[in-house]
Amino acid sequence: MIPKEWIENAYQRIAPYVHTTPITFDPQLEIYLKWENQQITGSFKLRGAMNKILSLDEWERQRGVVAASAGNHGAGLAFACKKAGIKATIFVPHTAPQVKVNAIREYGAEVRYIKGGYTETEQFAIQFSKETGQPYISPYNDAQIIVGQGTLAIETLQALADTNLKAWLVPVGGGGLLSGIGTTLDAFLPKDSMLPRLIGVQSEASPYMRHLYYTETQKFVVEEPSIADGLAGAVEENSITIPLIKQYADAILLVSEEEIRAAIRYAWLCYHQVIEGSAAVVLAAVLSGKVSERPALLVISGGNIDPDLHRTIVEAEK
Repeated sequence: MIPKEWIENAYQRIAPYVHTTPITFDPQLEIYLKWENQQITGSFKLRGAMNKILSLDEWERQRGVVAASAGNHGAGLAFACKKAGIKATIFVPHTAPQVKVNAIREYGAEVRYIKGGYTETEQFAIQFSKETGQPYISPYNDAQIIVGQGTLAIETLQALADTNLKAWLVPVGGGGLLSGIGTTLDAFLPKDSMLPRLIGVQSEASPYMRHLYYTETQKFVVEEPSIADGLAGAVEENSITIPLIKQYADAILLVSEEEIRAAIRYAWLCYHQVIEGSAAVVLAAVLSGKVSERPALLVISGGNIDPDLHRTIVEAEK
Protein backbone atom coordinates (compact mmCIF):
# COMPACT_ATOMS: atom_id res chain seq x y z
CA MET A 1 0.00 0.00 0.00
CA ILE A 2 1.39 3.38 -1.03
CA PRO A 3 0.61 6.10 1.57
CA LYS A 4 -1.77 8.88 0.54
CA GLU A 5 0.69 11.50 1.74
CA TRP A 6 3.23 10.28 -0.83
CA ILE A 7 0.78 11.20 -3.59
CA GLU A 8 0.02 14.57 -1.98
CA ASN A 9 3.73 15.28 -1.59
CA ALA A 10 4.38 14.37 -5.23
CA TYR A 11 1.58 16.65 -6.39
CA GLN A 12 3.07 19.61 -4.52
CA ARG A 13 6.67 18.72 -5.41
CA ILE A 14 6.24 18.62 -9.18
CA ALA A 15 3.67 21.42 -9.50
CA PRO A 16 6.24 24.09 -10.54
CA TYR A 17 7.59 21.86 -13.32
CA VAL A 18 4.55 20.36 -15.07
CA HIS A 19 1.48 21.61 -16.89
CA THR A 20 -2.05 21.02 -15.66
CA THR A 21 -3.25 19.48 -18.90
CA PRO A 22 -6.72 20.17 -20.32
CA ILE A 23 -9.77 17.92 -20.21
CA THR A 24 -12.42 18.06 -22.93
CA PHE A 25 -15.78 16.34 -23.33
CA ASP A 26 -17.05 14.57 -26.45
CA PRO A 27 -20.87 14.48 -26.12
CA GLN A 28 -21.26 12.11 -29.04
CA LEU A 29 -19.14 9.39 -27.45
CA GLU A 30 -19.85 10.51 -23.85
CA ILE A 31 -16.17 10.55 -22.99
CA TYR A 32 -13.84 12.96 -21.25
CA LEU A 33 -10.31 13.15 -22.61
CA LYS A 34 -7.32 14.10 -20.47
CA TRP A 35 -4.78 15.48 -22.96
CA GLU A 36 -1.36 14.53 -21.59
CA ASN A 37 -0.01 14.88 -25.14
CA GLN A 38 0.02 18.59 -24.21
CA GLN A 39 2.38 17.99 -21.29
CA ILE A 40 5.78 19.76 -21.48
CA THR A 41 7.65 16.77 -22.92
CA GLY A 42 4.61 15.56 -24.84
CA SER A 43 3.82 12.77 -22.38
CA PHE A 44 2.62 12.05 -18.83
CA LYS A 45 6.00 10.44 -18.13
CA LEU A 46 7.40 13.79 -17.02
CA ARG A 47 5.31 13.58 -13.85
CA GLY A 48 6.89 10.43 -12.48
CA ALA A 49 10.38 11.30 -13.68
CA MET A 50 10.25 14.76 -12.11
CA ASN A 51 9.01 13.39 -8.81
CA LYS A 52 11.68 10.70 -8.71
CA ILE A 53 14.56 13.05 -9.50
CA LEU A 54 13.41 15.59 -6.92
CA SER A 55 13.25 12.77 -4.35
CA LEU A 56 16.85 11.56 -4.82
CA ASP A 57 19.43 11.78 -2.07
CA GLU A 58 22.48 13.94 -2.73
CA TRP A 59 24.81 10.94 -3.18
CA GLU A 60 22.48 9.57 -5.86
CA ARG A 61 22.42 12.92 -7.67
CA GLN A 62 26.21 13.07 -7.70
CA ARG A 63 26.54 9.66 -9.36
CA GLY A 64 24.12 10.40 -12.17
CA VAL A 65 21.24 8.16 -13.18
CA VAL A 66 20.57 5.41 -15.70
CA ALA A 67 17.33 4.45 -17.39
CA ALA A 68 15.84 2.30 -20.13
CA SER A 69 13.18 3.90 -22.26
CA ALA A 70 11.15 3.47 -25.41
CA GLY A 71 11.36 7.26 -25.58
CA ASN A 72 8.92 9.15 -23.37
CA HIS A 73 10.35 8.14 -20.00
CA GLY A 74 13.79 9.04 -21.31
CA ALA A 75 12.62 12.50 -22.40
CA GLY A 76 10.86 13.12 -19.09
CA LEU A 77 13.90 11.97 -17.14
CA ALA A 78 16.28 14.03 -19.28
CA PHE A 79 14.13 17.13 -18.69
CA ALA A 80 14.02 16.49 -14.94
CA CYS A 81 17.77 15.85 -14.75
CA LYS A 82 18.49 19.05 -16.68
CA LYS A 83 16.43 21.02 -14.16
CA ALA A 84 18.25 19.36 -11.26
CA GLY A 85 21.75 19.45 -12.76
CA ILE A 86 22.12 15.67 -12.84
CA LYS A 87 23.82 13.56 -15.51
CA ALA A 88 21.53 11.03 -17.21
CA THR A 89 22.34 8.07 -19.44
CA ILE A 90 19.34 6.70 -21.33
CA PHE A 91 19.42 3.32 -23.07
CA VAL A 92 16.91 2.96 -25.92
CA PRO A 93 16.01 0.15 -28.33
CA HIS A 94 17.59 0.52 -31.75
CA THR A 95 14.03 0.77 -33.10
CA ALA A 96 13.09 3.74 -30.88
CA PRO A 97 11.28 6.49 -32.85
CA GLN A 98 13.72 9.20 -33.87
CA VAL A 99 11.37 11.96 -32.68
CA LYS A 100 11.63 10.55 -29.13
CA VAL A 101 15.39 10.03 -29.26
CA ASN A 102 15.84 13.61 -30.48
CA ALA A 103 13.85 14.87 -27.50
CA ILE A 104 16.05 12.97 -25.04
CA ARG A 105 19.17 14.48 -26.57
CA GLU A 106 17.67 17.98 -26.73
CA TYR A 107 17.11 17.87 -22.96
CA GLY A 108 20.78 17.04 -22.44
CA ALA A 109 20.92 13.30 -21.68
CA GLU A 110 23.30 10.82 -23.25
CA VAL A 111 21.57 8.27 -25.50
CA ARG A 112 22.91 4.76 -26.01
CA TYR A 113 21.27 2.36 -28.45
CA ILE A 114 20.74 -1.31 -27.62
CA LYS A 115 20.17 -3.95 -30.28
CA GLY A 116 16.77 -5.54 -29.66
CA GLY A 117 13.47 -4.38 -28.21
CA TYR A 118 12.53 -2.76 -24.94
CA THR A 119 12.93 -6.00 -22.95
CA GLU A 120 16.60 -6.34 -23.92
CA THR A 121 17.18 -2.61 -23.38
CA GLU A 122 15.77 -2.73 -19.85
CA GLN A 123 17.87 -5.76 -18.94
CA PHE A 124 21.02 -4.09 -20.22
CA ALA A 125 20.33 -0.84 -18.36
CA ILE A 126 19.68 -2.63 -15.07
CA GLN A 127 22.96 -4.55 -15.41
CA PHE A 128 24.82 -1.35 -16.33
CA SER A 129 23.44 0.30 -13.18
CA LYS A 130 24.64 -2.58 -11.03
CA GLU A 131 28.13 -2.42 -12.53
CA THR A 132 28.55 1.36 -12.30
CA GLY A 133 26.67 2.08 -9.08
CA GLN A 134 24.55 4.70 -10.81
CA PRO A 135 20.90 4.56 -9.69
CA TYR A 136 18.55 2.90 -12.18
CA ILE A 137 15.31 4.85 -12.68
CA SER A 138 12.60 2.46 -13.84
CA PRO A 139 9.73 3.83 -15.93
CA TYR A 140 7.27 1.96 -13.70
CA ASN A 141 8.83 -0.28 -11.02
CA ASP A 142 9.35 2.52 -8.50
CA ALA A 143 6.96 3.95 -5.90
CA GLN A 144 8.04 7.56 -6.51
CA ILE A 145 7.49 7.15 -10.26
CA ILE A 146 4.06 5.66 -9.57
CA VAL A 147 2.87 8.42 -7.27
CA GLY A 148 4.20 11.00 -9.71
CA GLN A 149 2.00 9.51 -12.43
CA GLY A 150 -0.86 9.46 -9.94
CA THR A 151 -0.86 13.27 -9.80
CA LEU A 152 -2.69 13.14 -13.12
CA ALA A 153 -5.64 11.60 -11.29
CA ILE A 154 -5.65 14.34 -8.64
CA GLU A 155 -5.93 16.97 -11.37
CA THR A 156 -8.76 15.05 -13.00
CA LEU A 157 -10.71 14.56 -9.78
CA GLN A 158 -10.45 18.28 -9.06
CA ALA A 159 -11.58 19.26 -12.55
CA LEU A 160 -14.45 16.76 -12.69
CA ALA A 161 -15.51 16.87 -9.06
CA ASP A 162 -19.20 17.00 -9.99
CA THR A 163 -19.02 14.30 -12.66
CA ASN A 164 -20.02 10.73 -11.90
CA LEU A 165 -17.52 8.87 -14.04
CA LYS A 166 -18.35 5.24 -14.65
CA ALA A 167 -14.93 4.23 -15.96
CA TRP A 168 -11.32 5.34 -16.36
CA LEU A 169 -9.46 4.00 -19.40
CA VAL A 170 -5.68 4.00 -19.03
CA PRO A 171 -2.91 2.80 -21.37
CA VAL A 172 -0.83 0.08 -19.76
CA GLY A 173 2.63 -1.27 -20.50
CA GLY A 174 4.73 -1.73 -17.37
CA GLY A 175 1.85 -0.37 -15.34
CA GLY A 176 3.21 2.76 -13.67
CA LEU A 177 0.36 4.99 -14.84
CA LEU A 178 -2.38 2.45 -14.15
CA SER A 179 -0.94 1.74 -10.69
CA GLY A 180 -0.64 5.44 -9.91
CA ILE A 181 -4.20 6.20 -10.95
CA GLY A 182 -5.57 3.18 -9.09
CA THR A 183 -3.70 4.13 -5.93
CA THR A 184 -4.90 7.74 -6.18
CA LEU A 185 -8.55 6.88 -6.80
CA ASP A 186 -8.52 4.52 -3.84
CA ALA A 187 -6.92 7.17 -1.62
CA PHE A 188 -9.00 10.19 -2.62
CA LEU A 189 -12.48 8.95 -3.54
CA PRO A 190 -14.97 8.49 -0.67
CA LYS A 191 -14.91 4.97 0.70
CA ASP A 192 -18.70 4.76 0.68
CA SER A 193 -18.97 5.71 -3.00
CA MET A 194 -19.16 3.34 -5.94
CA LEU A 195 -15.73 3.53 -7.54
CA PRO A 196 -15.53 3.83 -11.33
CA ARG A 197 -14.22 0.83 -13.21
CA LEU A 198 -10.49 1.09 -13.80
CA ILE A 199 -9.61 -0.43 -17.16
CA GLY A 200 -6.14 -0.86 -18.62
CA VAL A 201 -5.72 -1.06 -22.38
CA GLN A 202 -2.80 -2.30 -24.44
CA SER A 203 -2.04 -3.62 -27.91
CA GLU A 204 -2.69 -7.25 -28.69
CA ALA A 205 0.80 -7.21 -30.24
CA SER A 206 2.45 -6.89 -26.81
CA PRO A 207 0.02 -8.14 -24.14
CA TYR A 208 2.46 -8.77 -21.30
CA MET A 209 0.55 -7.08 -18.50
CA ARG A 210 -2.73 -8.63 -19.60
CA HIS A 211 -1.19 -12.08 -19.34
CA LEU A 212 0.22 -11.27 -15.90
CA TYR A 213 -3.16 -9.94 -14.78
CA TYR A 214 -5.19 -12.95 -15.90
CA THR A 215 -2.70 -15.86 -15.87
CA GLU A 216 0.07 -14.58 -13.52
CA THR A 217 2.75 -15.31 -16.11
CA GLN A 218 4.11 -13.59 -19.19
CA LYS A 219 6.43 -16.32 -20.41
CA PHE A 220 4.06 -17.48 -23.15
CA VAL A 221 3.64 -14.05 -24.75
CA VAL A 222 4.78 -13.83 -28.36
CA GLU A 223 5.50 -10.19 -29.06
CA GLU A 224 4.86 -8.59 -32.43
CA PRO A 225 5.88 -5.13 -33.68
CA SER A 226 3.49 -2.44 -32.44
CA ILE A 227 2.75 1.16 -33.25
CA ALA A 228 2.13 1.50 -29.50
CA ASP A 229 5.89 1.34 -28.91
CA GLY A 230 5.67 2.95 -25.48
CA LEU A 231 3.63 0.02 -24.16
CA ALA A 232 5.80 -2.72 -25.64
CA GLY A 233 8.09 -5.15 -23.85
CA ALA A 234 8.00 -7.55 -20.95
CA VAL A 235 7.37 -6.35 -17.39
CA GLU A 236 10.32 -6.43 -14.99
CA GLU A 237 10.21 -9.52 -12.80
CA ASN A 238 8.52 -8.89 -9.45
CA SER A 239 7.60 -5.33 -10.42
CA ILE A 240 5.54 -3.62 -7.73
CA THR A 241 3.05 -2.65 -10.42
CA ILE A 242 1.89 -6.26 -10.79
CA PRO A 243 0.20 -6.58 -7.35
CA LEU A 244 -1.00 -2.95 -7.50
CA ILE A 245 -2.77 -3.57 -10.78
CA LYS A 246 -4.20 -6.81 -9.46
CA GLN A 247 -5.56 -4.85 -6.51
CA TYR A 248 -6.96 -1.80 -8.29
CA ALA A 249 -7.70 -2.62 -11.94
CA ASP A 250 -11.01 -4.19 -12.98
CA ALA A 251 -9.94 -5.36 -16.42
CA ILE A 252 -7.20 -5.15 -19.04
CA LEU A 253 -8.40 -5.00 -22.63
CA LEU A 254 -6.58 -5.53 -25.91
CA VAL A 255 -6.95 -3.58 -29.14
CA SER A 256 -5.59 -4.38 -32.59
CA GLU A 257 -2.95 -2.43 -34.47
CA GLU A 258 -5.53 -1.32 -37.03
CA GLU A 259 -7.87 -0.14 -34.26
CA ILE A 260 -4.99 1.91 -32.82
CA ARG A 261 -4.33 3.48 -36.22
CA ALA A 262 -8.02 4.28 -36.62
CA ALA A 263 -7.99 6.02 -33.23
CA ILE A 264 -4.95 8.13 -34.16
CA ARG A 265 -6.81 9.14 -37.31
CA TYR A 266 -10.01 9.90 -35.36
CA ALA A 267 -8.17 12.06 -32.82
CA TRP A 268 -6.78 14.22 -35.60
CA LEU A 269 -9.90 14.48 -37.72
CA CYS A 270 -12.36 14.98 -34.83
CA TYR A 271 -10.27 16.74 -32.16
CA HIS A 272 -7.34 18.07 -34.20
CA GLN A 273 -5.00 16.42 -31.70
CA VAL A 274 -1.79 14.56 -32.53
CA ILE A 275 -1.56 11.43 -30.40
CA GLU A 276 0.86 8.52 -30.47
CA GLY A 277 -0.03 4.85 -30.67
CA SER A 278 0.46 4.23 -26.96
CA ALA A 279 -2.09 6.95 -26.17
CA ALA A 280 -4.53 5.90 -28.87
CA VAL A 281 -5.23 2.48 -27.33
CA VAL A 282 -7.85 3.90 -24.95
CA LEU A 283 -9.71 5.74 -27.72
CA ALA A 284 -9.44 2.58 -29.82
CA ALA A 285 -11.18 0.62 -27.07
CA VAL A 286 -14.10 3.05 -27.15
CA LEU A 287 -14.37 3.34 -30.93
CA SER A 288 -14.28 -0.45 -31.34
CA GLY A 289 -17.08 -0.95 -28.83
CA LYS A 290 -15.02 -2.78 -26.24
CA VAL A 291 -16.13 -0.45 -23.42
CA SER A 292 -19.78 0.27 -22.67
CA GLU A 293 -19.54 2.34 -19.46
CA ARG A 294 -20.39 6.04 -19.84
CA PRO A 295 -19.35 8.64 -19.08
CA ALA A 296 -15.75 7.48 -19.24
CA LEU A 297 -12.45 9.26 -18.72
CA LEU A 298 -9.74 8.51 -21.26
CA VAL A 299 -6.11 9.27 -20.43
CA ILE A 300 -4.47 10.37 -23.69
CA SER A 301 -0.98 9.67 -22.48
CA GLY A 302 1.24 11.23 -25.13
CA GLY A 303 1.67 12.73 -28.57
CA ASN A 304 5.24 11.92 -29.58
CA ILE A 305 4.78 10.26 -32.95
CA ASP A 306 6.91 10.54 -36.06
CA PRO A 307 5.31 13.26 -38.23
CA ASP A 308 5.60 11.22 -41.43
CA LEU A 309 4.01 8.20 -39.78
CA HIS A 310 1.20 10.34 -38.42
CA ARG A 311 0.58 11.84 -41.87
CA THR A 312 0.49 8.39 -43.44
CA ILE A 313 -2.06 7.16 -40.89
CA VAL A 314 -4.29 10.23 -41.17
CA GLU A 315 -4.31 10.16 -44.95
CA ALA A 316 -4.79 6.38 -45.23
CA GLU A 317 -8.53 6.55 -45.92
CA LYS A 318 -8.76 9.87 -47.72
